[in-house]
Amino acid sequence: MRTDDQPRPTWPDQPTYRGHPDLRLGPRDPRPDATGGTVAGLLCANHTVRTTTAEYTLRINAPHRLGRRAVGEALRDAVAELRAIDLTFGPARKHSLVSRLRRGEISPESYPPLADLVDRCAAMRAATDGWFDAWAVPGGFDPGGLLGGWAVERAAARLRAAGITDYAVLTGADLVVRGNAPHGGPWRVAVHHPTDNRRAPVVLEMTAGAVGTSGVTGRQGHVVDPHTGEPADQLVAATVVGPDLAVADAYATALYAAGPAGLAWFRGDSPYRALFTHRRR
Repeated sequence: MRTDDQPRPTWPDQPTYRGHPDLRLGPRDPRPDATGGTVAGLLCANHTVRTTTAEYTLRINAPHRLGRRAVGEALRDAVAELRAIDLTFGPARKHSLVSRLRRGEISPESYPPLADLVDRCAAMRAATDGWFDAWAVPGGFDPGGLLGGWAVERAAARLRAAGITDYAVLTGADLVVRGNAPHGGPWRVAVHHPTDNRRAPVVLEMTAGAVGTSGVTGRQGHVVDPHTGEPADQLVAATVVGPDLAVADAYATALYAAGPAGLAWFRGDSPYRALFTHRRR
């Protein structure tokens, strides 16, 4: 199944792909099985890092000309970015920039990446008719609905700056991919049903883009309806695909809160698509 297919409001009844996936998203373990080595003339590396808020898996396929040292340095740089974002922006950290902004100690303009984060939240509030609202949560400004995707995109940018053009970065039920998988073709991403392991996964073939999901665990109460302040309860999960994970994550969070009415955001020429929404029974 290609990522340019029409939005799918419910889970498909039939398998969408019969090949072996390279990556998995959903309740199953998303990490690749391989641990690194050489495949078809490539240097392949897999690394998993846990911060205080999330676990991230990075998979790299690099040409031999880059060398193992350069690949290792690229991984370390990307991991350092993920750790730095956790330390610097984590809403639960008392002295993070987000916490200091909440307390009125600093302005967004005091630190350019913070300004970028705030601007992205404001843009997504406008794009979703207020259904994604980082300011409508207890405690004040909380960018959690897109912070993880923003962190992944910044780590991916570090990989590209190091000359890595084929990679995947995953966290939970979200990912960013670029280039090709080790077999030389598009990354095959299996998206599993959030609650029913008997359902066949939706499989995407991707060479660039992101998958963002809200509610993959089926846990109620983790997304708040910004208009009422009450927990959103219409859907079990919502998944959005598109070019940028921070945006896809924010759309998925908003769609989870708004329910099926939010599918109207993805009509026309939008580069973002709702892959599916799954109603709560």
